[in-house]
Parts: sequence; C-alpha cells; structure tokens
Amino acid sequence: MAPPPLSSWPWASLGQYKYVLLGPLVWKVLQEWREQAGLPLGSWWLHLLLLFAARGLTYQFWFSYGNMLFFTRRRRVVADGVDFRQIDAEWDWDNFLVLQTLIGATVVNSPLLPGLRQLCLWDPRGWAVALLLHVGFSEPVFYLAHRALHRAPLFARYHAAHHSSGVTQPLTAGFGTPLEVLLLTLVMGAPLAGAFLVGAGSIGLVYVHALAFDYLRAMGYSNVEVVSPRVFEAFPLLRYILYTPSYLSLHHRERCRNFCLFMPALDLAGGTLDERAWALQRAAYDGGPGGGALGTPEFVFLAHVVDMMSSMHVPFALRSLSSTPFANHFILLPFWPVAFGFMLLMWCCSKTFVVSFYYLRGHLHQTWSVPRYGFQYFLPAAKKGINQQIELAILRADRMGVKNEALNGGGTLFVNKHPDLRVRVVHGNTLTAAVILNEIPSNVREVFLTGATSKLGRAIALYLCRKKIRVLMFTVSSERFVKIQREAPPEYQQYLVQVTKYQAAQNCKTWIVGKWLSPREQRWAPSGTHFHQFVVPPIIGFRRDCTYGKLAAMRLPKDVQGLSSCEYTMERGVVHACHAGGVVHFLEGWGHHEVGAIDVDRIDVVWKAALKHGLAPV
Repeated sequence: MAPPPLSSWPWASLGQYKYVLLGPLVWKVLQEWREQAGLPLGSWWLHLLLLFAARGLTYQFWFSYGNMLFFTRRRRVVADGVDFRQIDAEWDWDNFLVLQTLIGATVVNSPLLPGLRQLCLWDPRGWAVALLLHVGFSEPVFYLAHRALHRAPLFARYHAAHHSSGVTQPLTAGFGTPLEVLLLTLVMGAPLAGAFLVGAGSIGLVYVHALAFDYLRAMGYSNVEVVSPRVFEAFPLLRYILYTPSYLSLHHRERCRNFCLFMPALDLAGGTLDERAWALQRAAYDGGPGGGALGTPEFVFLAHVVDMMSSMHVPFALRSLSSTPFANHFILLPFWPVAFGFMLLMWCCSKTFVVSFYYLRGHLHQTWSVPRYGFQYFLPAAKKGINQQIELAILRADRMGVKNEALNGGGTLFVNKHPDLRVRVVHGNTLTAAVILNEIPSNVREVFLTGATSKLGRAIALYLCRKKIRVLMFTVSSERFVKIQREAPPEYQQYLVQVTKYQAAQNCKTWIVGKWLSPREQRWAPSGTHFHQFVVPPIIGFRRDCTYGKLAAMRLPKDVQGLSSCEYTMERGVVHACHAGGVVHFLEGWGHHEVGAIDVDRIDVVWKAALKHGLAPV
C-alpha cells in the first residue's frame, strides 16, 4: 500500500548527501561574488544560506544547553532519558530546514513578493505588521490545524511519528512529515509575506522573526525550564502569551490538550488548556516533587577525556557523533581550537561534572567526568591536582548517598585516607581482566604480554599461569617480574617467563597488549596473530595479516533505559569493562571496596556475576 501523500521525504534515499540540494544557492552566491568582486551582502541567496546555518545553530544551542546536565539536571521536566530508537527516528530532524530554504529560494526567484527586489536592512513598520499577523493569523491557523492533526485518520498518517519521541528534545521540534513542515512554513512565513506585501519588509525582520520562531520552538522542546515561575506570578497574563517546556511536554505525553504554537491563550479560548502545566512548571524549575529533576544516583562511573578530539564526543555536543562510536572525523578539525580553549578552562577552574545518565532496573546510573585529559595523567606536576579532583568526587558522592562509584584506577589512596566512606569505591579492573581472559581461546598454550607489571598485566599473568599457560612477560625490570612470579604458587612459577625483546614473541600468535605498540614493534608478531588489548587509546591495526581485538568491554543488560550516547569507541549499549565492573558490584550489593591490586581469586566470581545479571561479552 502506497504511503499517504506528503508523509515521507522525497530525498530520504540521499542520506547525508541531501545538502547537495542547496548546491544551486551556493552556485548563485559564487556567481554574484565573482561578478561583484566581493562578498554579495545584498544577495538573498547568501542570506538564505546564512539563515539555514543560523537556524541550525539555534537548535544546536538549545540541544547543548538542555543536555549539559551540570547546568540543567535539576530543572528537567521529564526525568527519563532519550534512547537510541528516538535518536535514529529523529536523525534527519533538519529536513525542515532544507525544505524551508528551498521554498524561500523559490519565493525569492518568483514575482510573488515584489518587495523582495528592494533589499531594506531595517523598517520598524514591518515589526508591527508581522506581530499582528502572527497573533491574528499564525497562532489560530496552527492551533486549528494542530487539533485537526490529532484526529483520525490524520494523526496516524502524519502526526503519530512526531509523538513517538518519548522525551522531547530541541531536535524533536524538526522531526515531522512534509505536510507538518508545510504547515509550519505557512505559519512562520505569513507574517513575513504580509510585511513585504505592504512594503514594510526588511532583511532584519527576516532574520529576527525566523530565529525568534526557532528559538521559542527549541525552548519549548528542550525539556528544561528556564523561566522562573515567579515571573508568571508577577505577570499572570504572561501565562497566556508564552508557553513553557512543561506546557508542551504535557501535550506531547497526553496528546489531548495544549495545542497552541506559542500562546496558551488559544487553548484557553478553545477549551483545551491543561492548567496542570503551571504546577508542573514550578515543580520542574524548583526541582521539587512532580518535576523531572534527576535525583541522587545510586551508581557513578568516574571517567576522564582521552584527548582533544574525543572531548567533542560528549553527549551535549553533536548528537549524531555522540550516539555512534568515536572516530576522528575531519568535520571536527575546525572545532579543535574551541576544544583546546575548553581544555584550558577546565584545567583552571572546573570540577568533576555530570556527563550522562541511564536507568537500570529502576536505579539511576550516572557518568561523571574528571576535568582532566589523558595526557595530563602523565604529567608529574598534574598528579596532585588529579588526585584532589578524584578525592572531591568520591567525597561528594559519599555526601549524596551514592552506593557505588567506579573509577578506572587504584583507589587505595582515597579509601585509606577516608576509612569511614559509605560509598563503595570500585576500580572495576577485576572484570576487565575477566573479559580479556575469557577472550583467549581454550587451546592457547602460550601468550605474549606487554604492560606485564601493571595491575591488569599482573592479574592476567597470575591467572594464566594457574591454567598452565606459558606467559612471556615483556618487562625490563627483573625486580618487578620476580615479585609477580613469587606471588604464583610454586608449581606454576615456571609458566611465567621474563622477556626483554619483542623478538622473543615472533612465534607466539596471541599477544595481550597493555602498552602501546608501534608499527615496527607489531611487525615481530607472526602472521595470523590476534592482538588482545587493554591499552588506551587502542593500538592502530597496521598489520593486514593479523586481527585486532577491541578494548575490554561488556554489553549492558537489555533492560537498560535512557542510554543515548556511546562510551568512547564502544558500540551502542556497550561500556568499558571497568564501568561494567562497577555496575556488577552495585547489582550484587557487595559491601567491600575493590581497590588496589586485583584479587585473582575473584576474577571468575565477578565474571559469573556479570553474566548472571544480563551483561554480555561483546
């Protein structure tokens, strides 16, 4: 059965290449630039492209702000998180910007509005005309059309997809069918057309009206309250002039009331006003009961940024990037100076902050970020500051009543310094070791291990030697090697062998990498070698005749809710094993701290517990 007309996008098959539809506008600008020997500031084609960019940035601004949980977590309207299903459904949210830009180009190129020929920068009369038309035409037309879209059969054919988004986001505002976008185009364009028809239009009016329209729509969909309820109490009539995110959220969830565009007065006149919006708005703004403020998490994963490029993978930056595994995209290069500036700012005056959250079996889990980058962990002068940041984060979690805090590090220093901690500190490396060990085929009798004297390397070596697997431990420190070897039972010590050159592993096809390997070092591996790894960032796969494992990770249980971003290079729904180790510790309700050296006897215990709770190897 053919889809209803205007219910699907004609350029859907183009994917990301849909922006080539704006190519003719770019060509027009280049032509005028060449003819005028300079930037054609009086060109409507140029202004249409600038508006396209500015409008997109408006929605991006609100998306970033709404997802900066360190600012907004206490003023959310709905506490739930966005999931990957919603992200994929809204992937082409900016289709409406493309369509409206093309419609604008058609109008500019037609004789419909003669006033467009004389480009005026500013005309105060146009503001009055546009305001009157918005209140007298746009608001009523949108209200009536919106109510019609909620009736059968229009709702199922055109509007149901928009309401399928469980939690509104600024980008949800653009998610709709061509019919809905044409309606919005009429509503937004009528005041501008009226102003130009009476000869009062101006380029300033076009910019301000379009951006204000988008600003208010993005604000309404932001799921974050920004206007104090005390403002509405001081000016009661304002409630009927300006809607709020709470007002729109009620409509989005219950669908039977609050149909207005921006002015609730239309709902009041039409008998569709849901007065619960005022109480919800107060609760959301004040973070009180009934609002969507994120409460105290029961589990916190303490992470840090790896490098400058991956810092742009945070959930409040570009959703199309953070919802997919991290990779170095060329599109990020122009933003590198901005990221560098933020790095300096965080180094100077930032503290640990909330980055993301999800729910697992009714429990709130959060990821907090230490405002330090991977390279800073190798600077001796930065060690004290980093430890202070981690210590403050642990104490903050303890005051909040967090039950478990997982950090990718030792943790012994903080536990010894604060013996009365209620929060359980977990480094998660026990499960990391378990994941790596369970990746090794059962028929392997020899492995080559780099990073052999690290916490993970030590545990892996001691575990494998008990299985009578020969471990070639790459280390130049005989003292460290002997210390680890003596930890093994006497009958298994013979399986631990110190090597100081990569040539020693030229016949070993199982490499466990805990230290960065250069292409030259990798070439010593025989053809067919598989590289298991626990080094961050992961090594680059230079050898085509070898295979490369990913960082140790586990997939979260299927009943996880509100997970909307990928953890570094991990796939969707997958987290680093140290993160998963903290989750298992919390789900099991274990009362001990997991800090310091890895207890080899607990590796199998933790692995079985992870599988029991629905976590799965990748």
